[in-house]
This record gives sequence, structure tokens and C-alpha cells, in this order.
Amino acid sequence: MQINSNGSIMSLDVGAQRIGVAQANVIARIAHPFDTLQHTDTIFDDITALLRKEQAIALVVGLPRGLSGQETAQTKYVEDFVDQLRPHLSLPIFWQDEAVTSQKAEAELQGRKKPYQKGDIDALAAAYILEDYLREHKGETA
Repeated sequence: MQINSNGSIMSLDVGAQRIGVAQANVIARIAHPFDTLQHTDTIFDDITALLRKEQAIALVVGLPRGLSGQETAQTKYVEDFVDQLRPHLSLPIFWQDEAVTSQKAEAELQGRKKPYQKGDIDALAAAYILEDYLREHKGETA
């Protein structure tokens, strides 16, 4: 899908307690960790407000799978979450297979030898998801 805009592409790493958020400018196409949202009763409104504030033109959601590519309980959880989120949004949602992004993020943060919190792992995992999406869709604007 071609979308011409100077907005941003956002991504989510959906977990049961926290949701990592990453962002990339459509032109620059460099993903970076952005925020971590806590699951609350207002999570769908919180995500909608954030996407609007950041002028998001597309949303990429990490789709977890098992190591052999099989669907897991977490796969179903994320699919159900997105089904509930979709009516709140007026922008396209794209799936991105994610493979051990949280483990990769935690290893990177441990290697930096600086203090970090669980939310930092989630936001960095969302950035990896968005990087993978952007790499696989090089030359497209969303």
C-alpha cells in the first residue's frame, strides 16, 4: 500500500501487562523506541490518542509465533487485541512476524551495562518489529 505523507509509522509490541511502542518518520524510516503503555481499562483510547498526537499514518503490530512458526496462545491474544483495537482506528494496520524480539532487546540492554526497566525492553522490541517491517517494505511509504 502506498501512502504519501510526512507522518509517522508506529508499531506495537503487545503484551498482557505492557505494550511497547516504537515510531519511525515516513521519510527517514529509522525506527526508535518511543514509549510503553500499561494495560488499563482505557488502553484502546490511550493508543488512539497517541497515534493521533504523533500523526501516525499506519500501525505495525508484531505477531508472535513459536520458534517453529506455529501459532501460540500469545498469537491468539495479540490477534484478539487488534480485533478490539481496529474499530477505534481509521488507519491501516499491518502485521509483522516477530521472532524473539523481547529476548533480543533484553540482551542489547544488558550489553549496554546501564540500568533499564521492563518497559524499556518492550519499547525496544517494538522498534525491532518496526525495523523489520521497514526493511521488508523498502521503497514503500507504509
